[in-house]
Amino acid sequence: MKTHIFKYWKPITAVIFWGFSFIATKIALNELVPLALIFLRLILAVIFLTAIAVYTKRAFSVSLKSHVGIFILAIVAVIHLWIQVTGLKYTSAANTGWIIGTAPIFMALVGLVFFKEEFTLIKTAGIVIAFLGLWLLISHGNFSSISLISNKGDFLILASAFTWSIYSAVNKKISLTYPPVMTILFLFLMMAIIISPFTINGESIQSVIHLSMKGWIAIIFLGILCSGAAYVMWASALKEMESTRVGAFLYFEPFVTVIASWTILNERITLLMILAGIIITTGVVLVNVNLKRLFIKRKNQTSFTG
Repeated sequence: MKTHIFKYWKPITAVIFWGFSFIATKIALNELVPLALIFLRLILAVIFLTAIAVYTKRAFSVSLKSHVGIFILAIVAVIHLWIQVTGLKYTSAANTGWIIGTAPIFMALVGLVFFKEEFTLIKTAGIVIAFLGLWLLISHGNFSSISLISNKGDFLILASAFTWSIYSAVNKKISLTYPPVMTILFLFLMMAIIISPFTINGESIQSVIHLSMKGWIAIIFLGILCSGAAYVMWASALKEMESTRVGAFLYFEPFVTVIASWTILNERITLLMILAGIIITTGVVLVNVNLKRLFIKRKNQTSFTG
């Protein structure tokens, strides 16, 4: 019994890291532009995952067909992360945690449009409930106050939730022959290569040189723990437990973000925000109850939440 319970530390720790990732990103954004932040995070993740691959004696053989698929995934992933990190400049970490949690809603909608996935009454109700919660969160209870300008951060985060569903759909259609750790390693490496021409310049280099200790701690946390260690722990948990049981821990990620944003960033957390978040989570749970095998690979392949 103790051994069974002990296995839960891996997904719990991964979710805690991912929940704190939005706080670390907000801190790093005080000194870095979004692309520079993403580039540093990817480089650190690549170094960490390479060390893990060498330690576990993984083969570094390259499959051209798989690399073409990874290149396509990398393009979508770069767009996804850029939109998400840019959005975090203009909204709170707490809002981001709740809004990102709507990704399964968009996955269901993408499944309906592109894979002709059947929509049940419960799933439809879940989508409606989640969007009502989202509307309540963004409007702060005043539905007439929503503006594309004043709420641009929230809308960018919402757009990143949509791009995540596109990433998941593309991931489903692409056949990859690499094991999970090597897949995510090659993906991060490809993403770093793609954004390097837009990142390696005088301004970015100077910002990195003058990065404070606080900024470095945030970047190291994002690269080593969120994109590196958390993924390894999540993949390990998926081998030890059912994927549905492991995936259930993701429902707690927004709550981790809210608590962390309040304690570390001193963000204002209101009862209305908590209520909206619970409504969103309820809707997402209802959607996932009937979400069959729309995105079979999900986090056991090339996921990098947070």
